[in-house]
Amino acid sequence: MNKIYEMMPDLQGDEMILLQNLTKDYSDDQIRDFANLYRARRKDPQMILLFAFAGLVGFAGIHRVLLNQIGMGILYFFTAGLCLIGTIVDMVNYKTLAFTYNRQVAVEVHHLMGISK
Repeated sequence: MNKIYEMMPDLQGDEMILLQNLTKDYSDDQIRDFANLYRARRKDPQMILLFAFAGLVGFAGIHRVLLNQIGMGILYFFTAGLCLIGTIVDMVNYKTLAFTYNRQVAVEVHHLMGISK
């Protein structure tokens, strides 16, 4: 069994499968280093939901900026979350938004580790 689960037991579903596949050939020290780097850059889906909710009360687009989607964040800000419809859709799809960002982060950290497939 891959040790990434022991290092990051709070991860679930597709994210855990992705990390297990990326780290399957890592030593224990490499998994520890990977987990530390990944944890520092990862966005928690609950945090994305919280910031999307903030868009309903006047701070639309903050969640998109946190996900490095600066252009969409600015668009949401100036259009009140695309008339709130975009913000509501993002509140429903917050897990997908977070996973997409986290998948990119995991691949970047994997390449930083210098072990590529």
